[in-house]
Formats: sequence, structure tokens, C-alpha cells
Amino acid sequence: MRPALDSYTFVASGKVREIYQIDSDTLLMVASDRISAYDFVLSPEIPDKGRILTAMSFFWFDALGVPNHLAGGPDDERIPAELVGRSMVVHKLPMVPVECVARGYLTGSGLIDYNKTGAVCGVVLPSGLHEADKLPEPIFTPATKAEQGDHDENITFEQAADVVGTDLAESLRTATLDIYGRGADLAAGRGIILADTKFEFGQTPDGSLVLADEVLTPDSSRYWDAASYSPGHVQPSFDKQIVRNWLTSAASGWDRSSDDPPPSLPADVVERTRARYIEAYELISQKSFDDWPDHA
Repeated sequence: MRPALDSYTFVASGKVREIYQIDSDTLLMVASDRISAYDFVLSPEIPDKGRILTAMSFFWFDALGVPNHLAGGPDDERIPAELVGRSMVVHKLPMVPVECVARGYLTGSGLIDYNKTGAVCGVVLPSGLHEADKLPEPIFTPATKAEQGDHDENITFEQAADVVGTDLAESLRTATLDIYGRGADLAAGRGIILADTKFEFGQTPDGSLVLADEVLTPDSSRYWDAASYSPGHVQPSFDKQIVRNWLTSAASGWDRSSDDPPPSLPADVVERTRARYIEAYELISQKSFDDWPDHA
């Protein structure tokens, strides 16, 4: 008999995930079907999104070959029946209060910083780079962890060191670039470019770093199709770009600069977003999403 969710202690809720305490050593991380953009949680939800994110994380935690926070598999008996397929049982660890971002290509907030200063998070880059250009080598560009509703703020390595100490900041940079390289190499073998990604780390009692939270999902990473990659303009991504494009189009009627919440997503945008997430999982994992566990 699987436990009831209300037998666990609620800990926290974010834009996508909810966390419950199983016991003093373990937590239940539940991925919802919620989707966010431009700091708003949107409606309606994207069917199966939580299962897709969980499937992708389990795949990568297994494939990367680095210490991670998993304390059980997808069918762990500690997962309530209705949450099987979208939940992870994980070790309870103190989390490092820095978002660890690796960038192999210039886009997003990195491009904005570069156009202003010629650098990203204090890392000076060659002149003349444009949207989606590949960087000479991947760079570590940390960010602060924002509260829900606020933006993560890009910071320099030195600012990260002020938060966590120089030794830990250096360990974070090394681990982030190593894991990004492992992920990018595997993705490349599947015809996919891993443009950038965000990691979170916990620490064991001896201070060792442990890869935590989600990993290399379409929510935390930019994936591009290598076959259609063409620098100089924004690349189609295996993520919620479909949602962002609709929100900023005339069709939505939404003014992003206003304080008004976005309108509800049309059914076709919801379905195309779901299909895009599934496509990302199946291309990367080489597995069928139909085979992933669903609620019992």
C-alpha cells in the first residue's frame, strides 16, 4: 500500500514543483503540469509536463555519472499512487544558494549582457559575436536564486564567491562546466545542441557537491536542433518558446510591459507545447514517453 500524500509534511511550492518531507533524511519532489513565462504561472496547464520533466531528470541523473540527490527510482514505494511518474524521492541536503549556469552559445540574458558590456557575468568575450554564436569555450555564469515572482540576477564569479566563499565557488564552476560538457556531448550524439543550462547543487555533510533539483530538462535548458542550427538569429528551441512566442504576438493581445497577467493559452498552443516537450525527451533519451510510468 502506497502512502497518502497527506501523511507527508508540506515544505514548499514553486512555479512548477512542490516539496514534501517524507522523514528527516528524504524529501518528495513533485513536478506539476504548471508552466510559467515572464514570471507568471500561466493557465491552462500543459498535460503530462510534470511527467516529462521527471522522466528527463531521471534519464540524465543516470547518464551523467556524477553524484546526485536521488534516493529512489521512478516507482519508489514511498511515492503516493497518484503521483507516480511525476515524483522523485531525494536526499534532504542543504542547497548552495547560487544558480549555476553554463553557456556554450550566446543567447538570452547572456546576449543582453554581452551587447551592453562585451562580457557575460564578468567573463569578457571576443568582439563581434551575435545571437546564437558558439562561444570559444563554455563559460560559467552564476546567478542569484530569486524568490517566486522575481528574476534571477546574473552575477560575476567574484560575487558568487562573496556569497559562498572562493573555494566553493571554484568547485561550483568546475562541476558546472564538467556536467555541461558531459550533457552537451551526449546531446550532440543525438543531433541536439545544448546551448545553455542551469544546475543546482546540494552538499553532503563533508561538503561534497551533489547535483540536485531537476537536471537538463527543457525547463532548465535550451536545446536546439543541430540540423537546422543557423547563428545570427533566435533558434527554435525544445522548450516553452511556443508559449513565449504566442504571448508576445498580436494574437494574445497581452502587453508584457503592463502589470496585467497574461491571457489563457489557446488549446493549439497547449498541445504544441506538450508535443515539443515529449519530442525533446524522446530525442535525448532514445526512449518512448509512452513507456514512462504513470500514476498507479
